[in-house]
Amino acid sequence: MKTEKARHWTRKVSEFMLSNLLGTAVDTAVLWMCSTYLFTGYAGTYLLSPLISFEFAVTVNFLCSYFFIWKDRVRRKTHRRRSFFRHFGAYNLSCTGVFLLKMGILLIVERMTRWDVVFCNLLALCVSGCINFSMNEWVIFRKKKR
Repeated sequence: MKTEKARHWTRKVSEFMLSNLLGTAVDTAVLWMCSTYLFTGYAGTYLLSPLISFEFAVTVNFLCSYFFIWKDRVRRKTHRRRSFFRHFGAYNLSCTGVFLLKMGILLIVERMTRWDVVFCNLLALCVSGCINFSMNEWVIFRKKKR
């Protein structure tokens, strides 16, 4: 029983990490395209472009989560559209909260340690990634009691 549970967790965490790598690639590509070709000036480059790229990444990660990672926990037969958008709203809200938490951790670590932003970001990503996975596992795509 314990090895079955360990296999389950290993698979879920691996799929989650792969999904997030895909989301990061999408985020980076969309950010580059928006900031290079669509928007100019500080607001366009540093505010609007990251906001759009973040939303693209959230959408890609949600689609991976909904259709692949936690597909066994989603009701698809009845109320398909309502289930999809309810999950997407909760997922988007969760990702936004986790993103704000990540930024807070990054800034706190930087102020406390004076480390380079890359190291602060990596530490903040580790913490926020664990919280993000937990939110998906136990809140957004939780197992329904039968």
